[in-house]
Amino acid sequence: MKFLSLLLFGFALACGNGGSNDSVSYDVNTAEAKIMQGDNYETETNGQVVNDQKIIKSANLSFETQDPSETYKNIIQLVNKYNATVQNDNSGKDYGRIFRTMIVRVPAQNLDPFIEGISQGVDYFDQKQISSLDVSEEYIDIEARLKAKRELENRYIELLKQAKNVSEILEIEKQLSVIREEIEARQGRLQYLQSQIAMSTVTIDFYKTTSETGVTESYGQKIKNAIVGGWNGISMFFIYLIYLWPFLLFGILILFIIRWLIRRSNKKIRK
Repeated sequence: MKFLSLLLFGFALACGNGGSNDSVSYDVNTAEAKIMQGDNYETETNGQVVNDQKIIKSANLSFETQDPSETYKNIIQLVNKYNATVQNDNSGKDYGRIFRTMIVRVPAQNLDPFIEGISQGVDYFDQKQISSLDVSEEYIDIEARLKAKRELENRYIELLKQAKNVSEILEIEKQLSVIREEIEARQGRLQYLQSQIAMSTVTIDFYKTTSETGVTESYGQKIKNAIVGGWNGISMFFIYLIYLWPFLLFGILILFIIRWLIRRSNKKIRK
């Protein structure tokens, strides 16, 4: 272990004095930081920094249509025209509505004409949202860290070639394993960002309002609905009675007066 530490320390000094390489240390994270510190990782052309923004665009569209089949055909034509891909397609019926939801991936440069094509014939959008997310900073940071990790990987490979015993080999391979895992993770994130930047995601929700529910009830459900409906009818009857209580009280009072008058008249006749 002492030999390995000295070897790594000597290698770091050699790299620092060489001018073409940056310093490296035994700790992976510290080594990466030193490598990144020695390079600004900016893309330049004739001394000018290239400003290449990385933008992720997406859109959400929701609208009513009188002919869902025709709307669907129009969207598929636009998908083929603008080299897009249908990622998800879901359709169905609920109470009073026929709906369809599509998720389409469109090349970023074709997003605007694709949305414009869908908008033709739509009188009103329930929702029309187009958003942009700038991931330039994250993208550049990942690229820089990937470059540093690959450079660090190469340095450890060189050290591996110079290892003299099994313990040194195992220690270097352990560090290499950590570096390669981080390279794979950052490479996966970078590929995801590249995919999202190149292909915009458009969620399209269109529907038609109908008088038919399109839902068939079971016999048990009909019985349940009948019981609930009957109970609701009884409840409403008692509620109406409560509303009519002044009239009922007035009617009872009138009946009581009429009965009293009749009894009084009968007494006079008997006398």
